Amino acid sequence: MAQFGKASGKKGKPTYTGAIIGVALVLFLFGIVGWFFLNLRKTGDYFKENIQVHTYLNRDAGKKQIDSLTAYITSLPYANRVEHVTKEMAIAKWNAENDTTWQKFLTNNPLPESIDFYVKADHVQKDSLSALALNLQAAYPGLISEFQFPTETVAKVSSYVKTVGIIFLVAAVLLTVLVVFSIDNTIRLAMYSNRFLIKTMQMVGATRWFIAGPINRRALINGLIASLIAIAAIWGSVLLIEKMMPVKLPPDNVSLILLFLLIIALGITITLISTHRSVIKYLRMKLDDLY
Repeated sequence: MAQFGKASGKKGKPTYTGAIIGVALVLFLFGIVGWFFLNLRKTGDYFKENIQVHTYLNRDAGKKQIDSLTAYITSLPYANRVEHVTKEMAIAKWNAENDTTWQKFLTNNPLPESIDFYVKADHVQKDSLSALALNLQAAYPGLISEFQFPTETVAKVSSYVKTVGIIFLVAAVLLTVLVVFSIDNTIRLAMYSNRFLIKTMQMVGATRWFIAGPINRRALINGLIASLIAIAAIWGSVLLIEKMMPVKLPPDNVSLILLFLLIIALGITITLISTHRSVIKYLRMKLDDLY
């Protein structure tokens, strides 16, 4: 892992390049899974916040009542994109999305007025929306004919996000353990090729910290290099994935930066600890045990 200078024969040459690449690959895998985990909630929130709620109004509703209800819904902290849909707007939307042959049989507009809006993700739950319906009907009795939202869709999206979230959480925990052990084994294998060089320095009188100091500093630098390589690969992969995704999610740069900082901390910490443990191990071993 660390470069100390030339040793006799190829076996004495430090092999830290392979260790850097190995650590970078493990961190890259960890980062990609972490990015998918972070985007899982964002994806679920995106679909939840695109579920439209319809508040259908009675045909005899007055303008002042409708304006009051619209203002009330708009004032709710979890309501988004509130729109009063008139009969004319409703029939225009219907004609744009469906067959217009109904006009041959009906002369009057059969569609009622409504107040359509979207709800923030935290409140897109069957119980929350049902409670909102009761609240609106109690506050404006006789004004609302029907409060409608896709119950089955809401339940499926909530169940999907919860189930996949648990799966990703378990996978993230297992992957973290795997990352720690993989990096540790990679560093130990890299340090194994330098065991005779470490023991030789001890035999000529070098103190433990004199030997371990440069190796630890090299490990810190190598851990940082591996982390930066992994971050560059993750960033490129993220840009490619987002470009190919049919749904454009809002960027979450804060979470991505935190993930990158975690990768740097993980890469440096595990590399440093594993390297130091390996050096101390070989310093404590007898020369005959190194063979």
